[in-house]
Amino acid sequence: MDLGLRGKVALVAAASRGLGRAIALELGAEGAKLVLCARGADALASARDMIASRTGVEVHSVVADLADPSQLERVSSEAIDKFGQVDILVTNAGGPPAGVFETHDWDAWQRAVNLTLRSAVELTRSVLPGMRERKWGRIINVTSIAVKQPVDNLILSNSVRSAVTGFARTWANEVATDGITVNNILPGYTRTERVEELADATAKKEGRPRAEILARFEQQIPMRRLGEPQEFAALAAFLASDRASYITGQSIAVDGGWIKSLL
Repeated sequence: MDLGLRGKVALVAAASRGLGRAIALELGAEGAKLVLCARGADALASARDMIASRTGVEVHSVVADLADPSQLERVSSEAIDKFGQVDILVTNAGGPPAGVFETHDWDAWQRAVNLTLRSAVELTRSVLPGMRERKWGRIINVTSIAVKQPVDNLILSNSVRSAVTGFARTWANEVATDGITVNNILPGYTRTERVEELADATAKKEGRPRAEILARFEQQIPMRRLGEPQEFAALAAFLASDRASYITGQSIAVDGGWIKSLL
Protein backbone atom coordinates (compact mmCIF):
# COMPACT_ATOMS: atom_id res chain seq x y z
CA MET A 1 0.00 0.00 0.00
CA ASP A 2 1.39 3.40 -1.00
CA LEU A 3 0.64 5.79 1.85
CA GLY A 4 1.62 8.87 -0.13
CA LEU A 5 4.52 9.85 2.11
CA ARG A 6 7.21 10.05 -0.57
CA GLY A 7 8.97 13.40 -0.28
CA LYS A 8 7.48 14.27 3.11
CA VAL A 9 9.94 15.14 5.88
CA ALA A 10 9.66 13.29 9.19
CA LEU A 11 11.41 14.17 12.44
CA VAL A 12 11.57 11.12 14.72
CA ALA A 13 12.78 11.49 18.30
CA ALA A 14 14.61 8.78 20.24
CA ALA A 15 15.23 6.98 16.96
CA SER A 16 18.47 5.15 17.68
CA ARG A 17 16.72 2.03 18.94
CA GLY A 18 13.41 0.40 19.79
CA LEU A 19 10.13 1.91 18.68
CA GLY A 20 11.64 5.15 17.41
CA ARG A 21 14.00 3.32 15.10
CA ALA A 22 11.20 1.05 13.88
CA ILE A 23 8.98 4.04 13.10
CA ALA A 24 11.79 5.80 11.24
CA LEU A 25 12.45 2.67 9.19
CA GLU A 26 8.76 2.31 8.31
CA LEU A 27 8.45 5.98 7.29
CA GLY A 28 11.64 5.68 5.25
CA ALA A 29 10.27 2.61 3.50
CA GLU A 30 7.32 4.79 2.46
CA GLY A 31 9.71 7.32 0.94
CA ALA A 32 9.80 10.00 3.64
CA LYS A 33 13.01 11.94 4.21
CA LEU A 34 14.13 11.54 7.80
CA VAL A 35 15.69 13.46 10.64
CA LEU A 36 16.58 11.27 13.60
CA CYS A 37 17.68 12.34 17.04
CA ALA A 38 18.92 10.50 20.11
CA ARG A 39 21.53 10.85 22.86
CA GLY A 40 23.95 8.09 21.90
CA ALA A 41 26.09 9.09 18.92
CA ASP A 42 27.23 5.59 17.95
CA ALA A 43 23.79 3.97 18.14
CA LEU A 44 22.25 6.90 16.28
CA ALA A 45 24.82 6.72 13.49
CA SER A 46 24.23 2.99 13.19
CA ALA A 47 20.45 3.49 12.93
CA ARG A 48 20.91 6.28 10.37
CA ASP A 49 23.17 4.19 8.15
CA MET A 50 20.95 1.10 8.40
CA ILE A 51 17.79 2.99 7.49
CA ALA A 52 19.45 4.87 4.63
CA SER A 53 20.85 1.60 3.24
CA ARG A 54 17.55 -0.29 3.46
CA THR A 55 15.25 2.44 2.18
CA GLY A 56 17.38 4.63 -0.10
CA VAL A 57 15.99 7.84 1.43
CA GLU A 58 18.02 10.75 2.75
CA VAL A 59 18.54 10.45 6.50
CA HIS A 60 20.02 13.16 8.72
CA SER A 61 20.88 12.57 12.37
CA VAL A 62 21.21 14.97 15.30
CA VAL A 63 22.82 13.92 18.57
CA ALA A 64 20.77 15.51 21.35
CA ASP A 65 19.50 14.80 24.83
CA LEU A 66 15.78 15.60 24.81
CA ALA A 67 15.81 15.93 28.59
CA ASP A 68 17.97 19.06 28.14
CA PRO A 69 15.69 21.95 27.11
CA SER A 70 18.63 23.83 25.58
CA GLN A 71 19.09 21.07 22.99
CA LEU A 72 15.48 20.82 21.82
CA GLU A 73 15.54 23.88 19.57
CA ARG A 74 18.73 22.67 17.87
CA VAL A 75 17.01 19.44 16.79
CA SER A 76 14.16 21.15 14.95
CA SER A 77 16.43 23.89 13.61
CA GLU A 78 18.75 21.34 12.02
CA ALA A 79 15.78 19.53 10.50
CA ILE A 80 14.44 22.70 8.92
CA ASP A 81 17.90 23.85 7.80
CA LYS A 82 18.48 20.46 6.16
CA PHE A 83 15.13 19.89 4.42
CA GLY A 84 13.31 23.23 4.64
CA GLN A 85 10.34 21.87 6.60
CA VAL A 86 8.99 19.18 8.89
CA ASP A 87 5.72 17.54 7.82
CA ILE A 88 5.60 14.70 10.33
CA LEU A 89 6.74 14.89 13.94
CA VAL A 90 7.06 11.77 16.07
CA THR A 91 7.66 12.67 19.71
CA ASN A 92 9.19 9.86 21.69
CA ALA A 93 11.44 9.37 24.70
CA GLY A 94 13.13 6.41 26.29
CA GLY A 95 10.94 6.59 29.36
CA PRO A 96 11.62 7.64 32.96
CA PRO A 97 13.17 5.13 35.37
CA ALA A 98 11.04 2.55 37.11
CA GLY A 99 10.23 2.79 40.81
CA VAL A 100 7.50 3.48 43.34
CA PHE A 101 6.70 6.93 44.73
CA GLU A 102 9.18 6.87 47.64
CA THR A 103 12.13 6.11 45.36
CA HIS A 104 11.89 9.38 43.37
CA ASP A 105 12.74 12.84 44.71
CA TRP A 106 11.56 16.00 42.95
CA ASP A 107 14.70 16.11 40.78
CA ALA A 108 13.66 12.76 39.29
CA TRP A 109 10.16 14.12 38.64
CA GLN A 110 11.61 17.22 36.97
CA ARG A 111 13.85 15.11 34.73
CA ALA A 112 10.83 13.00 33.77
CA VAL A 113 8.82 16.12 32.95
CA ASN A 114 11.65 17.52 30.81
CA LEU A 115 12.28 14.24 29.01
CA THR A 116 8.71 13.21 28.28
CA LEU A 117 6.39 16.22 28.46
CA ARG A 118 8.57 19.23 27.73
CA SER A 119 10.28 17.55 24.78
CA ALA A 120 6.88 16.81 23.20
CA VAL A 121 5.60 20.35 23.83
CA GLU A 122 8.69 22.17 22.59
CA LEU A 123 9.26 20.01 19.51
CA THR A 124 5.60 20.54 18.62
CA ARG A 125 5.95 24.29 19.14
CA SER A 126 8.96 24.43 16.82
CA VAL A 127 7.28 22.73 13.82
CA LEU A 128 3.82 24.25 14.22
CA PRO A 129 4.31 27.48 12.20
CA GLY A 130 5.37 25.61 9.06
CA MET A 131 2.59 23.07 9.34
CA ARG A 132 0.01 25.81 9.75
CA GLU A 133 1.42 27.70 6.77
CA ARG A 134 1.26 24.60 4.55
CA LYS A 135 -2.12 23.50 5.98
CA TRP A 136 -0.79 19.97 6.49
CA GLY A 137 0.92 18.24 9.37
CA ARG A 138 1.03 15.09 11.43
CA ILE A 139 1.96 14.94 15.12
CA ILE A 140 2.32 11.45 16.55
CA ASN A 141 3.20 11.02 20.22
CA VAL A 142 4.53 7.70 21.45
CA THR A 143 3.11 7.33 24.96
CA SER A 144 2.23 4.08 26.75
CA ILE A 145 -0.56 1.71 27.71
CA ALA A 146 0.05 3.14 31.18
CA VAL A 147 -2.05 6.23 30.33
CA LYS A 148 -5.16 4.03 30.20
CA GLN A 149 -4.21 1.39 32.74
CA PRO A 150 -1.34 2.32 35.07
CA VAL A 151 1.55 -0.12 35.30
CA ASP A 152 2.90 -1.03 38.73
CA ASN A 153 6.34 0.37 39.62
CA LEU A 154 6.15 3.05 36.88
CA ILE A 155 4.76 6.07 38.72
CA LEU A 156 6.85 8.57 36.73
CA SER A 157 5.84 7.17 33.35
CA ASN A 158 2.19 6.73 34.37
CA SER A 159 1.98 10.35 35.47
CA VAL A 160 4.00 12.26 32.88
CA ARG A 161 2.81 10.32 29.83
CA SER A 162 -0.75 11.04 30.96
CA ALA A 163 0.15 14.73 30.84
CA VAL A 164 1.27 14.29 27.22
CA THR A 165 -2.11 12.71 26.49
CA GLY A 166 -3.96 15.69 27.95
CA PHE A 167 -1.79 18.13 26.01
CA ALA A 168 -2.27 16.28 22.73
CA ARG A 169 -6.01 15.80 23.08
CA THR A 170 -6.57 19.48 23.82
CA TRP A 171 -4.19 20.75 21.16
CA ALA A 172 -5.70 18.48 18.50
CA ASN A 173 -8.88 20.57 18.62
CA GLU A 174 -6.93 23.82 18.32
CA VAL A 175 -5.25 22.83 15.04
CA ALA A 176 -7.92 20.64 13.44
CA THR A 177 -8.92 23.33 10.92
CA ASP A 178 -5.28 23.74 9.86
CA GLY A 179 -5.08 20.26 8.34
CA ILE A 180 -2.94 19.04 11.25
CA THR A 181 -3.77 15.81 13.04
CA VAL A 182 -2.53 14.96 16.53
CA ASN A 183 -2.64 11.39 17.79
CA ASN A 184 -1.03 9.23 20.44
CA ILE A 185 0.07 5.63 20.02
CA LEU A 186 0.20 3.48 23.13
CA PRO A 187 2.73 0.67 22.96
CA GLY A 188 2.12 -2.37 25.08
CA TYR A 189 4.80 -4.88 26.00
CA THR A 190 6.92 -4.87 22.85
CA ARG A 191 10.21 -6.60 22.14
CA THR A 192 12.46 -3.59 22.74
CA GLU A 193 15.38 -2.66 24.97
CA ARG A 194 12.97 -0.66 27.15
CA VAL A 195 10.90 -3.74 27.99
CA GLU A 196 14.06 -5.67 28.78
CA GLU A 197 15.11 -2.85 31.14
CA LEU A 198 11.70 -2.92 32.84
CA ALA A 199 11.98 -6.68 33.20
CA ASP A 200 15.42 -6.27 34.76
CA ALA A 201 14.14 -3.64 37.21
CA THR A 202 11.21 -5.83 38.22
CA ALA A 203 13.44 -8.89 38.52
CA LYS A 204 15.82 -7.00 40.80
CA LYS A 205 12.96 -5.65 42.93
CA GLU A 206 11.41 -9.11 43.35
CA GLY A 207 14.58 -11.20 43.38
CA ARG A 208 13.46 -13.29 40.42
CA PRO A 209 15.04 -14.15 37.04
CA ARG A 210 14.39 -11.87 34.07
CA ALA A 211 12.98 -14.77 32.02
CA GLU A 212 10.30 -15.31 34.65
CA ILE A 213 9.31 -11.64 34.53
CA LEU A 214 9.10 -11.64 30.72
CA ALA A 215 6.96 -14.78 30.86
CA ARG A 216 4.66 -12.97 33.30
CA PHE A 217 4.34 -10.07 30.88
CA GLU A 218 3.33 -12.49 28.14
CA GLN A 219 0.73 -14.15 30.34
CA GLN A 220 -0.95 -10.76 30.84
CA ILE A 221 -1.39 -10.33 27.09
CA PRO A 222 -4.34 -12.11 25.43
CA MET A 223 -2.13 -12.89 22.42
CA ARG A 224 0.38 -14.49 24.81
CA ARG A 225 3.39 -12.86 23.16
CA LEU A 226 5.30 -9.61 23.10
CA GLY A 227 4.62 -7.24 20.24
CA GLU A 228 7.19 -6.61 17.54
CA PRO A 229 8.43 -3.05 16.86
CA GLN A 230 7.39 -3.21 13.21
CA GLU A 231 3.80 -3.96 14.23
CA PHE A 232 3.76 -0.74 16.20
CA ALA A 233 5.51 1.23 13.45
CA ALA A 234 2.89 0.23 10.88
CA LEU A 235 0.23 2.21 12.75
CA ALA A 236 2.51 5.24 12.99
CA ALA A 237 3.03 5.23 9.22
CA PHE A 238 -0.71 4.99 8.61
CA LEU A 239 -1.48 7.87 10.98
CA ALA A 240 1.16 9.95 9.17
CA SER A 241 -0.57 9.45 5.84
CA ASP A 242 -3.40 11.20 4.00
CA ARG A 243 -5.49 8.07 4.49
CA ALA A 244 -5.73 8.99 8.19
CA SER A 245 -6.70 12.61 7.55
CA TYR A 246 -9.96 12.35 9.57
CA ILE A 247 -8.36 10.70 12.61
CA THR A 248 -7.24 13.15 15.30
CA GLY A 249 -7.21 13.49 19.05
CA GLN A 250 -7.03 9.71 19.51
CA SER A 251 -4.98 7.46 21.77
CA ILE A 252 -4.65 4.09 20.06
CA ALA A 253 -3.15 1.07 21.79
CA VAL A 254 -0.96 -1.51 20.08
CA ASP A 255 -0.90 -3.98 22.93
CA GLY A 256 -2.20 -7.39 21.91
CA GLY A 257 -5.34 -6.74 23.98
CA TRP A 258 -3.56 -5.96 27.28
CA ILE A 259 -5.74 -2.98 28.23
CA LYS A 260 -8.93 -4.26 29.84
CA SER A 261 -11.10 -1.12 29.55
CA LEU A 262 -13.90 -0.73 26.99
CA LEU A 263 -12.52 2.57 25.65
